[in-house]
Amino acid sequence: MKKFTIPCDFGGVKAPFSIYIGNPAPDSHPLKYQAAWLLEERSGTIPIEVMESFQKLYEISRDNGVSFEELCVYALDPSKK
Repeated sequence: MKKFTIPCDFGGVKAPFSIYIGNPAPDSHPLKYQAAWLLEERSGTIPIEVMESFQKLYEISRDNGVSFEELCVYALDPSKK
């Protein structure tokens, strides 16, 4: 499981929030349950562009048979650029 900190929206205020990436259930958005928890418990939302980016990374990892966690680390780690 990998931890990432992303800016989330809490009633119009952006604040950093930690999300955790593991192996999502097939045919499920990789942040589905974390996004639901954040909304229900903290009244926060993960920006749509972040949701779309993680969905795209998940599809790439699935289509190419690579680890979703490792692809996220590679794609989102600024030191790899």
